[in-house]
Amino acid sequence: QVPLVESGGGLVQAGGSLRPSCAASGRTFSNYNMGWFRQAPGTERQFVAAISRSGSRTWYAPSVKDRFTISRDSANNVYLQMDSLKPEDTAVYYCAAGLSTSDFYSYYYSEKAYDYWGQGTQVTVSS
Repeated sequence: QVPLVESGGGLVQAGGSLRPSCAASGRTFSNYNMGWFRQAPGTERQFVAAISRSGSRTWYAPSVKDRFTISRDSANNVYLQMDSLKPEDTAVYYCAAGLSTSDFYSYYYSEKAYDYWGQGTQVTVSS
């Protein structure tokens, strides 16, 4: 059973918006920090954004800062509001959960900081 399930990807024109979401399946992630990563064809998976367990801290990759917003709700669903989308944002977007430890705050941008992953949702931005 996949512990995290993403939805809300799709096809959008450049300049448009999408809001992928991530829901837990079979377990709770209330004690976990959450993140979004993306992987374009032929490239390595890269960090996009992360949010702390409490939701009080967020981190963003420079390429998406001021365009994307990560959030989580009381049910521990996680969202990625993506505005002003560009063709280079095209990728499979993955949700991930990392246990809240002191190390996470140093390595939030690394896949190694995360323990659980979803299967991904495709985001395609046309020019």
